[in-house]
Amino acid sequence: MFNIKGFIKTSLVDWDGKITSVIFLPHCNFRCPFCHNKDLVLNPNEFENISIEGIDSFLLENRDFIDGVVITGGEPTLHENLPDLCKHFKKLGLLVKLDTNGSNPEMLRYLIKQKLVDYVAMDIKAPVSDAKKYHISAGLDNLDIEKIKKSIDILKNTNIESEFRTTIVPGLHTVEDVIEISKSIGKESRFILQNFSPKNTLDDKFTGIKPYQREELEKMAMVAKKYVDNVKVRG
Repeated sequence: MFNIKGFIKTSLVDWDGKITSVIFLPHCNFRCPFCHNKDLVLNPNEFENISIEGIDSFLLENRDFIDGVVITGGEPTLHENLPDLCKHFKKLGLLVKLDTNGSNPEMLRYLIKQKLVDYVAMDIKAPVSDAKKYHISAGLDNLDIEKIKKSIDILKNTNIESEFRTTIVPGLHTVEDVIEISKSIGKESRFILQNFSPKNTLDDKFTGIKPYQREELEKMAMVAKKYVDNVKVRG
């Protein structure tokens, strides 16, 4: 049985150039204070399970225009049966995209090796060279940064498409952080700067933070392009 807590039938924004359905899995091992899916992280049992049969019915009925499925959360790699879920959608002839925080490189490596994912989006919370800042951004007192680095290396050295993305939060992230993250992911990577949204945040104090202006993020992106070829602002 798959523990699915959310389902968006159609999305044009979760996978560039693709029309997708989005699957939400519960639970997360991070507590990012700016997370906007706090209920899925903190109170997943308040959501009813969504049957895979109902999802399949929609996907099969709309197979002509649905390109693939995005599996997000929460943190999907916490679920031991994630490979089975990916395999399930692949058998329907659909592409599969995974959203992850990179904390489970073993699962990530397995999914790629078994060709169960076609695209991976990995969130980088802060420069991996600054453990203290990473802990703050992830909302944890203890975090194995080496696992994050391993996941970055896996994606840098795989043939499947991928992107790294960072949610830019005033007070947490600066242009210097963007530079350090850019250096760590490599020239040929794809780097997305996501604007912070002060809505329904895990830490209520973050609802009072004013996001960066679009122009400020564009300036950060220009700086990042010195180190990464493909940089985009989202949100």
